Amino acid sequence: MAVVAGWVGGLLGALAAVAAPAGAAAPEAVGAVGAASGPAARTGVAAASRAAPGAPGDPDGPASSAVGFVAVAEVDASIGQEMRYATPHNFTGAVVDGYDEPVCLLARPAAEALRRAQREVLRHGYSLLVYDCYRPQRAVDRFVRWARDGADQSTKTEFYPRVAKDRLIPEGYIAERSGHSRGSTVDVTLAELGRSALDLGTPFDFFDPLAHTDNPRVTGAAREHRDLLKRVLGRQGFVNLPQEWWHFTCAPEAFPATHFDFPVSVASVHR
Repeated sequence: MAVVAGWVGGLLGALAAVAAPAGAAAPEAVGAVGAASGPAARTGVAAASRAAPGAPGDPDGPASSAVGFVAVAEVDASIGQEMRYATPHNFTGAVVDGYDEPVCLLARPAAEALRRAQREVLRHGYSLLVYDCYRPQRAVDRFVRWARDGADQSTKTEFYPRVAKDRLIPEGYIAERSGHSRGSTVDVTLAELGRSALDLGTPFDFFDPLAHTDNPRVTGAAREHRDLLKRVLGRQGFVNLPQEWWHFTCAPEAFPATHFDFPVSVASVHR
């Protein structure tokens, strides 16, 4: 599993923080960017878009600017990352345009909310594991080109066995715009601590009604896992897309009107 280096170490620090007695100064699993929490983090959306001159929320700030974004590993190293579009293991069968590195980038308020959700998930004995976070517009464009290429059926068995490829766009599985490009949306699942993902009824990016979050055919442990994921993330302001159990958007969004196109790399947020 392509999990970023340091996940296990981050988990150890996070577990120590979760287990610390009330009022104790527990170690934090944060990196150079740091992490705020509490009411200030919940109300930080406007501040993020005013972070600096030329910020993405500013009319003079181009959509190629990553001001207001952070690398999630530098906010909480305990959150697992298996960034599928930076590898060939995705529905296109190849590394996707714009994914220079296998890292999760998000607008800071979304990253902070994800950190708070991780603390609750750890208390249940699990960890969050993200598959995709910020997605550049060039990657969305690549998805559309792939969906229109009827000759390429190489990933059908794994990702869309019961849907004709020429129906993926009309039925809404692939779109020309994505909330991921605004920086507050994450594709996420639950995992055993430091290990593989739990059963949530379908794989990630499975184009099928069975992936709908509340599909009644999903029962037992998979249903419990879906409900736990939705409940914990919902408490931190994440809204689920009903057609995809893994897809959550942190509301209100930091940049609700901007679709970005800077590459996915740590360097993008450190400029």
